[in-house]
Amino acid sequence: QVQLVESGGGLVQAGGSLRLSCTASGRTFSWYRVGWFRQAPGKEREFVASISASSDVTDYADSAKGRFAISRDNAKNTVALLMNSLKPEDTAIYYCAAGLANDRLRAAYWGQGTQVTISS
Repeated sequence: QVQLVESGGGLVQAGGSLRLSCTASGRTFSWYRVGWFRQAPGKEREFVASISASSDVTDYADSAKGRFAISRDNAKNTVALLMNSLKPEDTAIYYCAAGLANDRLRAAYWGQGTQVTISS
């Protein structure tokens, strides 16, 4: 069992940066591919980024490429998402997830989410 808690959300002006963090409990965190998803008001949840268990493979949605960077620290059971050049359309609840399937839709474990709001 893995429990995930996100932090770092907030209100930022367009063009600014935010760093989201997710802390996991459970000894098996380092086994899993982990990642971030987001859900904007009135929209379905969508994939943002993922990172493999050993950090050698990362994957990004087209909307995140070149602006966001995902990283993890298995010794600390954390995964981070650095978001730069933020846009109003990045406004959403951001969810940390572990045990991602290859379809960019499903995951075994989910956090509760953290709100990110980008003002224009």
